[in-house]
Amino acid sequence: MALEKSFIPYGGYWSTPFSRWQGSLSGYHSIRLAGDVGRSFLEDRDIDPASFDGIVLGITVQQAYSFYGAPWLAGMLGASDITGPTVSQACATSARALAAAAVEVEVGQRSCVLTAACDRTSNGPHVYYPDPHGPGGMGTSEDPVLGNMNKDPHAGLAMIATAENLARESGITREEQDELTLIRYEQYEKAVAGDRAFQKAYMVPVALKRGKKSLGTLEADEGVYETTAEGLAALRPVIDGGSVTYGSQTHPADGNAGIIVATRERARELAHNPGVEIRIVSYGEARVEKGMMPKAIVPAARHALERAGIGIADCAAVKTHNPFAVADVFFCREMGLAPESVNNNGSPLIWGHPQAPMGLRAIIELIEELIASGGGYGLFSGCAGGDSAMAVVLEVA
Repeated sequence: MALEKSFIPYGGYWSTPFSRWQGSLSGYHSIRLAGDVGRSFLEDRDIDPASFDGIVLGITVQQAYSFYGAPWLAGMLGASDITGPTVSQACATSARALAAAAVEVEVGQRSCVLTAACDRTSNGPHVYYPDPHGPGGMGTSEDPVLGNMNKDPHAGLAMIATAENLARESGITREEQDELTLIRYEQYEKAVAGDRAFQKAYMVPVALKRGKKSLGTLEADEGVYETTAEGLAALRPVIDGGSVTYGSQTHPADGNAGIIVATRERARELAHNPGVEIRIVSYGEARVEKGMMPKAIVPAARHALERAGIGIADCAAVKTHNPFAVADVFFCREMGLAPESVNNNGSPLIWGHPQAPMGLRAIIELIEELIASGGGYGLFSGCAGGDSAMAVVLEVA
């Protein structure tokens, strides 16, 4: 069933630049940083924190006091009288958080919800689990970032192995992956042309500090490297005998993003231009067989489209979360799309993988692309841990 009452104010969203692994944002607490950036965004857009009657926070990498999650973030934003859930669903966290906010608005529980997502994959925690019955009374330990990328406890393999599994099953070659990666890089380069005019419509710079000392400002993405056909061809596969290289997969990153979800009336009040309507139409999800994670974006997309009552041909723009180029190749092949028509203006394959916020950023770019091209339906679909995926359909009118 399609949603009918959940809207996003035009301009009611932000993303920070995404910072490379161990880069400019690696020393910042991600929830505190989201509070600083969110507060700056609200001030710049002249949005009163009292506008919100709910909040949803998405985060996947625990940090100090993240137990207090969404209510803590609300307090930092100056909205200490509201509350809401903190959600985590691997790389589908953004889509899940947005769906949670939309459903609350749809059923009349809330009228204006701030959906935010943040993560810092740099300097991830090292967790020790006590076990007095272990050998010598010793427990076990875990590195939540690297450990979770390197082994799904259900499928029993690393995420990159799921990409190789899909490549073998679908006959997707190294050359196809490299070609797709080069297309995605060229799309990103077009998006940052003209002094980054496209990104500046939604991107909030981050003031960098050490204590009270100013260290400058992070204005643009950090960690995007020049990509050429020759450079990609020279790389060795990450796994011996495989097809995925460091060039045809994304890179870990840090950052945050946010989107306001509201009733039609509240969205009009908060919009840059109340004549532009952005509706959340539907969301979908899917899970596929063990060890085939990138494959899930296709059934998730079809589920969301079915709920929206439309087909892929009805979509004026499409974005994906693609940690591996092989996922994008498979998606375009199965959905009957030219690779050049998907992920205009960039994608996580190029600008990075901070898990929780990257879906919100992709959806924000989807909205901006639809507005620039005259509106219509847009589809976002992205895979997540546990061989699963989520998708969202929007309409700009």
